[in-house]
Amino acid sequence: MTDSLDRARELLTRHPVFDGHNDLPWALRNSVSYDLDALDVSQPQPSLHTDIPRLRAGGVGAQFWSVYVPSHASFEHPVSATLEQIDCVYALCRRYPESFELARTADDVERIVAAGRIASLIGMEGGHSIDSSLATLRAMYALGARYMTLTHNDNTPWADSATDEPVHGGLTDFGREVVREMNRLGMLVDLSHVAPTTMSDALDVATAAVIFSHSSARALCDHPRDIPDDILRRLPANGGVAMVTFVSSFVSQECADWAMRGRAAAIAAGVDIAGAALGEFYAAWQVSNPPPVATLAQVADHVDHVRAVAGVEHVGLGGDYDGTTFIAEGLGDVSCYPALIAELFDRGWSEDDLAALTGGNILRVLRAAESVAEADAVPAAV
Repeated sequence: MTDSLDRARELLTRHPVFDGHNDLPWALRNSVSYDLDALDVSQPQPSLHTDIPRLRAGGVGAQFWSVYVPSHASFEHPVSATLEQIDCVYALCRRYPESFELARTADDVERIVAAGRIASLIGMEGGHSIDSSLATLRAMYALGARYMTLTHNDNTPWADSATDEPVHGGLTDFGREVVREMNRLGMLVDLSHVAPTTMSDALDVATAAVIFSHSSARALCDHPRDIPDDILRRLPANGGVAMVTFVSSFVSQECADWAMRGRAAAIAAGVDIAGAALGEFYAAWQVSNPPPVATLAQVADHVDHVRAVAGVEHVGLGGDYDGTTFIAEGLGDVSCYPALIAELFDRGWSEDDLAALTGGNILRVLRAAESVAEADAVPAAV
């Protein structure tokens, strides 16, 4: 393992991780109201999964920072809150220019990584952030948003979520228009969090490659947040990438079942499962119901499965750090990517295949989305 770990670290100096999803902006909002004097991520921050020293140790060269806000109806002003999250990414880049630089294009990513900084991209987590407005979608793109997850945990008025009761049967006509407009702009369509019907509808409409920014394989863990094999089999024709996540309940069936039991217990106790009270309930409930543990090896199983079903050109990594309490053992923070790469080396992955996994595939998809947008922008011949 030591030799494999050394090989992994060396590989990441040449092919750094381009991760699909990290919720540091939301963690900064919740913990210090975005006050970077009060929480300096250039120093180790044990209360978080993410800080600059551990990003460097983990071989992270590019990161989609999630600008998530809750999707439940009781959360007011999601558009302005999303703008505050975007402003947080800008603030991180201003505060730590030696480490972070905002990236808007694939060329930006390559240039920033070559300069030794971490390319920082913006991903909106949930279509509620545009309030059913294509003009707002365009404004978010102008501000730097380069993907949007079509839903979060709740349906939007135009798309069904994986974790809500279905209403639309997938995408509405307006939802299809959203996908088309995202393709026209060059914004990646993110299908994490959406229902399989929404996944299928989006793949039917999309003219550019889609992504799953942080989802794993449903064949290995029957959780609604994971990707069914029939959808994975469609990725080669689309060109998209499924970025495997490290969230315990999306990786381990035992962990998923435990989380569902906790959710049922919370509902029985009258807890608002859409709000912060659910986390508080879990903290107390797990004292007498200790959580099972997902493992790094299980995450590697998901990576292997996506590769087997969709192909090595269609798999990536989306850890979901600082967006969850429960992360697979061995992948406890952003410094741990080399351990996963070492495991895959031990399973026989080649350097070329690992380079595709760590960043090559998502960089290709980002560049392809830009090409589709450029083609749409070319006036038709007279």
